[in-house]
Amino acid sequence: MALTAEVIAMLVFTLAAFWGIATWALIKTLRDEDRKVALLEQQDRVDTYSPKALAELREWIEANPEDPLVGEARRSHNECIDALESTENQFYDWSESEIQSLERV
Repeated sequence: MALTAEVIAMLVFTLAAFWGIATWALIKTLRDEDRKVALLEQQDRVDTYSPKALAELREWIEANPEDPLVGEARRSHNECIDALESTENQFYDWSESEIQSLERV
């Protein structure tokens, strides 16, 4: 049973796409981690949440005040705000106005 040219072409395309995307994701992740390490070496702290993630965490805290993990979530939220206020360079794209408008929970 011989494979047709279409089947072989699809196999080659699938393998190239898989390995191409996997390689791209690995390189992007390693570059991001290098940038985080450089920020940590420079200023000993780094922001732990993006603006969207921090907003979602705050929404979750406000929606689940009785959850057993809410204390840990509040601590994480407030630590991120402390890091943003005490560092000059952020890992995520924060504007000065966004940082100044943040409130602790």
